[in-house]
Parts: sequence; structure tokens; C-alpha cells
Amino acid sequence: MRQPEEPVLHIAEIPHPSGVVKFRYARVPSAAGAHWVRHGLFRAYSEDDQLVSEGNYANGLEEGLWRNFHSNGQLGAEGCYVAGKEHGPWRHWSFDGTPEPTVTYVHGVEQAA
Repeated sequence: MRQPEEPVLHIAEIPHPSGVVKFRYARVPSAAGAHWVRHGLFRAYSEDDQLVSEGNYANGLEEGLWRNFHSNGQLGAEGCYVAGKEHGPWRHWSFDGTPEPTVTYVHGVEQAA
């Protein structure tokens, strides 16, 4: 029996109006081949080329660990997605790196503290 082939990943780069890369991500053709679906590493950048956000997609949905950064490069938030929804604890930090309250989600729904 023939094994299904892994789809070939293509790298997309979407620029800001200035031409600096805004989004860089891996993608695969959809099952029907009509459009592209994000699949793999995703990174978002500010106009001054600073990393703003990074994480992974699985078949078009956020999956696994994601991190968001402040404009000074300091980590702003870190948590996980499951099938495109926040799940588990999300830790937050202020612009100066001071820890802020952790927020816990269950399948995208914020839980009471």
C-alpha cells in the first residue's frame, strides 16, 4: 500500500506597506487545492522588524506554544493553543518585564480566578 505523501510546505512572506516583512509563515495547499492553509511556524514582525508574535499552525489553526512580545523585545505573553483556542495557563508580563496575573483558559473560555 502506498503511503500518503507529506504536503510540501511553502513559505509565505507578507510585507508591511514599507516592504518590511510583516508575516512569515509556512503553508500548504488546502485539501481541495483552492487556497493556502497556514501549517507550521508563524512569525509576525513590527514595521521596525521586531518580532511581535510567534507560534505554530496545524492545518490553519493555532496549535501549541505561542509567544507575544512587547516593542522592546520583552516577552509579553506566553501560552498554548489547542485547535485554534487558548487552552491552559497564559502568563503575562508588562513592558518592563514585571509579571502580571496568569489567565487560565479551557478551550478558549477564560476561567474565573
